[in-house]
Amino acid sequence: MKNSNFGKFMLLWAGELISSIGGGLTSFGLGVYVFNQTGSAAGMAIVTLLGFLPTLILSVPAGVLADRYDRRILMMIGDGCSGLGIIYILICMMTGEASLWQICLGVFVSAAFSALLEPSYRATISDMLTKEEFSKASGLVSLAGSARYLFSPVLAGLLLSLSDVKLLLIIDICTFFITLLSTAVVRKNIEAKTVEKTDSFMESMKEGWRVLRAKKGVLLLVLVTSAICLFMGMFQVLAEPFFLSFTDAGTLGIAESVSACGMLVSGVFLGIKGIKKHYVRILSISLAFAGVNMALFGLKQDAFIPCIFGFLFFASLPFANNCLDYLTRTNIPTELQGRVWGMIGFLSQLGYVIAYGISGIAADLLGNVSGGGVGRGAGIVMLIAGICLALIALSMLSIKSIKALETHEEGEDIPVQSQISKA
Repeated sequence: MKNSNFGKFMLLWAGELISSIGGGLTSFGLGVYVFNQTGSAAGMAIVTLLGFLPTLILSVPAGVLADRYDRRILMMIGDGCSGLGIIYILICMMTGEASLWQICLGVFVSAAFSALLEPSYRATISDMLTKEEFSKASGLVSLAGSARYLFSPVLAGLLLSLSDVKLLLIIDICTFFITLLSTAVVRKNIEAKTVEKTDSFMESMKEGWRVLRAKKGVLLLVLVTSAICLFMGMFQVLAEPFFLSFTDAGTLGIAESVSACGMLVSGVFLGIKGIKKHYVRILSISLAFAGVNMALFGLKQDAFIPCIFGFLFFASLPFANNCLDYLTRTNIPTELQGRVWGMIGFLSQLGYVIAYGISGIAADLLGNVSGGGVGRGAGIVMLIAGICLALIALSMLSIKSIKALETHEEGEDIPVQSQISKA
């Protein structure tokens, strides 16, 4: 029986919460900065895409590293060194205006180091907590992730009215030190697992795929998630240019924070209560609900009505994330979770690459064709994406192998030793 380390998890979670707020300040500030420079949704999408690619490309090797080395050290390296890219952008701005390519480079470097963090962070949660605590922990992780949407936008909007984007970058850089400290304390109090490296790095990467492929339900769930990420990525890219087309950064910050309150409400509820059953049903319904509200979000260029649908959209996400996390975590052996989470991250987020590559261009094109500008074009793209998201989400209810994941215990039908021997 694994001893509970929930208190230590809360310390680690607090550090990631602060880091999330700092990252949200930078994301918001750079988004406004680029839009003011280019006036195009495509420019913002390029920054988002180049900031995301390292995470996608490096997620699999980062997962292998999480299974072969001290996961807390990898988290400290990822968090600490990711600040280098932000420092580079800040220096460029302090010596003159930062060009689009300089911002892309800085975000790319920051994301490359951050890629070390995610598989190690998720696997560390499995190291620290009991199975009964997974659902509550997942709710709190979703809550920390929502902080970049809940607190950061309104704070960034306020700070931009008093100063400029450089102040936001400085605050973000300072948060890295807090995150490093909390991770170091947790590492000191939790003994790192000794891992016998009997296979090569490449074989470890292949092992992640073999384990994932052995669980047909998990693999199908990941592939469906990739399609879902395609449409949700469009919303992520286009929400800001949609608002900035008819209002200012301060109003955008308030609108984003109000919308993200939905994640706060749901995250707090799940952090207290968790989910006990019907994971696939809740997952499907919550994502379909998100799709409907995404479609309604862009129907009218108004500062109030989109906030209502934005609130409902964000309220559904913690339920979906909680169910996805639980269904995956309880069907993968703990000792292999680093490399498997890395593979899952790579496959599930392929949809984001397509979304970031085409959504900005599509919004600009449809805006020109309709005569309504980038805001109207963004609204049309979000309408189409929302409908597609709802349809795919509901289709999961008919996939038997995904529904069967609820009846299995952790790693029940993945013979770990036989999987390793195949390497």
